[in-house]
Amino acid sequence: MTGTAPGQRPGPEDVRRIALSLPETKEVEAWAMPTFRVAGKMFVTMPDDQASFAVRCPRLERGELIAAEPGKFWVPPHEAGSNWVRARLAALEDMAELRDILVDSWQQAAPPRLVEGFAAQGDVQV
Repeated sequence: MTGTAPGQRPGPEDVRRIALSLPETKEVEAWAMPTFRVAGKMFVTMPDDQASFAVRCPRLERGELIAAEPGKFWVPPHEAGSNWVRARLAALEDMAELRDILVDSWQQAAPPRLVEGFAAQGDVQV
């Protein structure tokens, strides 16, 4: 497996690698930053500082997520009305947590046929 060595925190290259490993994902630059899309819908963005990334998160769940782990998740004021949450890379426990977050966001954006096919494959590690 390429990417982060055991015991190291995930980095921006791991976000890119895992996102691109998900079915039909494409990287598109927008707002001078990398974004990752499936079926034309964004599911991850990586701001310039590359210390964090943003993913889809239903607004009703977002407040609970931030309250449970405020050092890990937050929403900038300009994204308060959106269905997105930011995650700090340095606060993630490991690669498995990063992968879970990215897969969850991908599943929210992907068409049902892709989600069903991905689920049928089982949780393949990348």
